[in-house]
Amino acid sequence: MHSRTNGQTVTTNPLAFEVTHRLVLSIAIPMTLGFMTTPLLGLTNTAVVGHMGIAEALAGLAIGAMLFDLIFGSFNFLRASTTGLTAQAYGRRDTREQQAIFWRALILSFGCGAALLILSPLLLRAGLALMGAEAAVADATATYFSIRILAGPAALANYAILGFVLGRGQGALGLLLQSIINGINIALSIYLGLHLGWGVAGVAWGTAAGETAGMLAGLFLVIRRFDASQRPTRAEIFSRHRLAALFALNRDILIRTFVLIGSFTLMTRIGTGFGAVTLAANAVLMNFFLLAGYYLDGLANAAEQITGRAIGALYRPAFERGLKLTLLWSFGLAAAGSLFFLLAGPWLISVLTTAPDVRQAAETYLPWAAATGLTGALAFLMDGVFIGATWSADMRNRMLMSFLGYLAALAVFVPLFGNHGLWLAMNAFLFFRGIFLAMLLKKRTDQTFRSAQ
Repeated sequence: MHSRTNGQTVTTNPLAFEVTHRLVLSIAIPMTLGFMTTPLLGLTNTAVVGHMGIAEALAGLAIGAMLFDLIFGSFNFLRASTTGLTAQAYGRRDTREQQAIFWRALILSFGCGAALLILSPLLLRAGLALMGAEAAVADATATYFSIRILAGPAALANYAILGFVLGRGQGALGLLLQSIINGINIALSIYLGLHLGWGVAGVAWGTAAGETAGMLAGLFLVIRRFDASQRPTRAEIFSRHRLAALFALNRDILIRTFVLIGSFTLMTRIGTGFGAVTLAANAVLMNFFLLAGYYLDGLANAAEQITGRAIGALYRPAFERGLKLTLLWSFGLAAAGSLFFLLAGPWLISVLTTAPDVRQAAETYLPWAAATGLTGALAFLMDGVFIGATWSADMRNRMLMSFLGYLAALAVFVPLFGNHGLWLAMNAFLFFRGIFLAMLLKKRTDQTFRSAQ
C-alpha cells in the first residue's frame, strides 16, 4: 500500500504491528510460570510415592517418569511446528488457515498418540531393558507406564493446542491450560496416591486425568473462539501441499530433538565414569541449567510468536524489533541468573543434597553450571526465531554441526580436565548451537523479506 507524504511516496504495510517490551513479556512471563509448575509436579509425585516407604516403588516411578520424558519429549515437534505455522498465518490475518493448521496438528497428535498406545507393550519392554529394571522395581514401572500411556493421545493433543495458543500470542491462556493440567495432576496424585493409598497407580491416574482434563479444556476454549464463517473445508485441511510442508517441518525438528536428547544422555553416560559422587554432583548442578531454561524457554516462545507473525505479515521492522528485545531480555536474565547461582549456589546445593561429599563436589563444579544460562541464552533464542520462521532444515543441520563440535570438545577436554572438561564441553555445545544459527540469521532474513520490498 502506498501513500503520499510531503510529496514523497511512502510504502505502508496494512499488516504492520508494534513490538514492545509488554508484548514480549505478555508471552514470556506466563509461559515461564507454566513451565515452572512442572518441577513442582515432579516433587509432589516423588513425595507421594516416597511416603509409602517402599524404595522399589520410588525407583519404579523415577524410571517410568523418565521414560515418558523421553517418549513425549521426542514429540515436542508437534508444539513447535504448530506455533511457527500458526504465528505466520496469524501475521497474514488468515483466519481460515489458522483453523486448518489447528485441525492438522490435532489429527496428527491423535494419530501419534494412537500409535503409542499400540506400541506401548514394546516400548515398556524396551524401557525396562534399557534401564535394567527388575523384580519389584519393574512391576512399579509397568504399573505407572500402563496407566499413564492411556492418556498418550491427550498428552500429545495438548502439545498441538499449546502450540496453536502460543502461535496466536495468547500466553495467559497457555498458562491457564498448563495450570489445569498440572493442578489436577497434583491434586489427584495426592488424593489417590496418599489418601486412598493407591501409591504409584494413584500418581499415574492423577497424571492421566490431568492430561485429559487439560485437553478437554483446551479444545473447548480454542474451538469456541473459531469463526464459523471461516471454517476450512476437508480438502483444505488435508491439502497435500500443506501436509507435505508440515511433515518436512516436523521431521527436521524431530531430528534436532533426538540429537539434543542424545547430547545430554552422553553427558550423563560419561559422568558415570567419574564415580557415584561426581555423577550425583552433576545431577544436582543440572537443576541450575533446568531452572535457567524455564525463563529462557519463555523468551524463546515470545521470539517464536513475534518472528512468525512478522514473517506472515512480511513486516521486517517487527522482526528486527522482536529480535532486539528478546535478545536483551534473554541475556539480561541469563546474566542475573548466573550471578544468582554463583552467589546462592552453595545454599541451593545444601537444599538439594545432604551428602557432604556430593556437596563439596557440586561446589567445585558450580561455576560451570552457573555459566550455562549465559552460554545457552543465544541457543534458546535462536531456536525460537528459527521455529517461528519455520527454517527447520537450518535448525536440523546446525544442530548436527553443533553436536560434532560437542563430540570434538569431549574428546579433547575430558581426557585433559576430567569432569571440568565435561562441563566445558557442555557449555561449548550450548555456545555452538546459538552461534551457528546466528551466523545464518541475516542471510535467511534477507531472503525471507525480499519479497516485501
